[in-house]
Amino acid sequence: MQTELNKVIAALRDFYAHEGFLFEKDIGERAITHRFAVHLEKQFAGWSVDCNYDRLGERTLHLPHGTIVSTDDHLDKSIYPDVVVHQREIPNNLLSVEIRKASNHTSVTHDQHKLRALTDPHVWFACWIGVLLVLDKHHVTMSEVYVGGLVDEPLSRWFATRLAELGLGASR
Repeated sequence: MQTELNKVIAALRDFYAHEGFLFEKDIGERAITHRFAVHLEKQFAGWSVDCNYDRLGERTLHLPHGTIVSTDDHLDKSIYPDVVVHQREIPNNLLSVEIRKASNHTSVTHDQHKLRALTDPHVWFACWIGVLLVLDKHHVTMSEVYVGGLVDEPLSRWFATRLAELGLGASR
């Protein structure tokens, strides 16, 4: 998993090197998410990288009935990650990334619940890894790594430490 997380870090390094304008002009999260996905795509040759992708093969990503996780659509049925690294046709989901601007003052709970659901091994569309990134103008202010439907504390600490070592974040 550290190999995949190092690719996320490399994408963050490129993102911050080239996309400062987005923060200077206070551009919205969707544009930031898209530009991050562009940099992430360079790291994952052979994989598709998509924003707000709500399918797994021919099926729409629906949450299990009775879940506590809120959905992303007005019909309260589907869920989709900000960025997903996957194979569309197989289908196979490797990595899900939720991105927030540090200036977003709404609760981070929705993104955390989404990552728990998107990495839950009991759900048919589970991603192998989930990453929560809270971004400000110069670095990652918060990050969490999800595996098996839960925050993986050791991996989260490792990831935050690597970000801090590279000047991309503060250590946990």
